[in-house]
Amino acid sequence: MAKLIFSLENTILNEFQLSKERTSIGRRPSNDIQIDNLAVSGEHAVILKVGDNYYIEDQDSTNGTEVNAKLVKSHLLQAGDLIEFGKHQLKFVSDPKVKEAANNDGGFEKTIMMRPSDFKHLLQTPDITGQDVTTENQVVENQSSQSSTDELSSVEQQAASDQVLPDQTVPNQSVPDQSVNSVSEKPLAIGRVQVLNGSSVGRELVLNKALTTLGKTGVQVAVITKRPHGYFITHVEGKVFPAINGTSAGAQAYALRDHDVIEIAGIKMEFYLEKL
Repeated sequence: MAKLIFSLENTILNEFQLSKERTSIGRRPSNDIQIDNLAVSGEHAVILKVGDNYYIEDQDSTNGTEVNAKLVKSHLLQAGDLIEFGKHQLKFVSDPKVKEAANNDGGFEKTIMMRPSDFKHLLQTPDITGQDVTTENQVVENQSSQSSTDELSSVEQQAASDQVLPDQTVPNQSVPDQSVNSVSEKPLAIGRVQVLNGSSVGRELVLNKALTTLGKTGVQVAVITKRPHGYFITHVEGKVFPAINGTSAGAQAYALRDHDVIEIAGIKMEFYLEKL
């Protein structure tokens, strides 16, 4: 399991195991890792556990987040990376053997759509991270298999009977104000995505979960989050950002609109709203 070694001016103060899907860092006592320094924002950054990978994301902090002396908005952490908050440092430590074993598990390409229950906490605010969540199914489509369409269909049927995460009224702090203001305060419809090309063309997913992951592991991954004020897509992994209607969505969360066309890892999907 990965961990962070917390130090101040080369003196080790503590160690933190990254066992949670979302680990918050900031000045407030409510954070998982509290740094009592005025240069650190209330919630400064979060570390997201996505499968065997860990990402650090700046939460629009005042002074920014530095990894290896470079300001980052979102960064895939590697063993030995040094996260700096003024004179305070967090060193990322992981076991490469565990990750290598995970990467070598299975001989097929992992691709298109997943619904992992353990991603539900990733983009929630600290006030609700302590809530229990229900177990959902995860599907990873093998494009070389003709059974991929049936797998996706079974997941949709199962998802329909799963408990939906209760609607929250706390806005996510990582989303810029202009994005939040561009959509209504409360969704009046349920979002769906329909695949437009590839082996799963025509298939649909109902976006009634807190978070739906799209993409191809190791190539390009993004997440669509269902929030009180609408649906947002956020880049998670890959050198290329998701494209919306042929234009890069950028590093920040992007507010989706009815009939937007999303392109991730070569797969095009249409997002649309179904009125309640």
